[in-house]
Amino acid sequence: MIGYQVLYMLIGMFVKPFDFPQAPSDKRYAILISARNEENVIGELIHSIRTNDYPQYMIDIWLIADNCTDHTADYVRSLGEHVIERHDTEHIGKGYALTYLLNQMSKLDAIQQYDAFLVFDADNILDPQYIRYMNDGFHAGFKILTSYRNSKNVDNWVSSGAALWFIRESRFLNNTRMFLHSSCHVGGTGFMFSREIMERNDGWKFHLLTEDIEFTLDSVIHGDRVGYVGQAILYDEQPTSFAQSWRQRVRWSKGFLQVFRYYGEPLIKKALVDGDFSSVDMMLMICPLTILWAAREILGLLFAACGFVTWQSQFYNIQLWIYSTIWSSLIMMVAAAITVVAERKKIGATSRELIAYVLSFPLYALSYVPISFVALFSKSSWKPIAHHKQNEVMKGKK
Repeated sequence: MIGYQVLYMLIGMFVKPFDFPQAPSDKRYAILISARNEENVIGELIHSIRTNDYPQYMIDIWLIADNCTDHTADYVRSLGEHVIERHDTEHIGKGYALTYLLNQMSKLDAIQQYDAFLVFDADNILDPQYIRYMNDGFHAGFKILTSYRNSKNVDNWVSSGAALWFIRESRFLNNTRMFLHSSCHVGGTGFMFSREIMERNDGWKFHLLTEDIEFTLDSVIHGDRVGYVGQAILYDEQPTSFAQSWRQRVRWSKGFLQVFRYYGEPLIKKALVDGDFSSVDMMLMICPLTILWAAREILGLLFAACGFVTWQSQFYNIQLWIYSTIWSSLIMMVAAAITVVAERKKIGATSRELIAYVLSFPLYALSYVPISFVALFSKSSWKPIAHHKQNEVMKGKK
């Protein structure tokens, strides 16, 4: 499971993002934004959309103000955009918000006028050519597209760990998948799906804790290939405190366990019956590596207690695990360093800061080990993270 990602990284070092042919700006898009108390940052996102290099009369913004208690809805209305308000404290989460938004748009007979839908989080900011590049990929025949996920705030070891994680996925996982003609995966925000996909799903039917991965796996099982547009860059805000990051990643890990439970068997069947490599790829991505390792250790000790294997062999295995952890830390540093070197111009941090973040990256990555165990027993639910960070990278460009 680790080896295939190392292989992807090696391939990705020599593969540039696929450059789609420039297409006419004749597709009409609905921008879907789920927001909960985001009045501090939503204006930046809307400004970046409205200043994008794409005909503005072909773009409509639809915001779902999801259980808001601030002035997010009023502020977005004052900008002349569509706003739907939702008040439901039982069904909480972005998946339910998107379901409600698309259902309300359908009741207003607004769905049929759009060719595709783009989904963003309220704290995102888009590069000026973002929509044009996504339009090129849509014209190329992809019904589902994801984009390059950059970060607003590479501020400390926590936010930089998340930033390098997502940048690595964009450059060295999704980019390589495009080269290998495999399916990419949607990463929470910054993705597009066609009206055809929306109609097949009867709106938005994905409500697990990681609704983005659920959407990806369902699409792969249906035979869709998720494309990647490396030139379409968005900036996302990452948690800066370890407590926030811990809570967020426990939810993600719990969500991965959920999708493994519901989609693992269909993925295996599709891989075996259709020989679909994308299904194998996605299965490796969601397979709970930490849990498998723990199960192996427990079984090893039980076998030793029953006399099936020697205690010495199991102590030797634990010793090997310690060595492998040390080597994994070094490999993670190398992976972070390669990511920094390859994407240096896109990362908003000084060289000195980046060296520190490369050294601290294993700490961020290895913290997933206890997080994975906590996720097994937690009753994690979606909780909002307050956003307030202005995008220093985009400010520099201006």
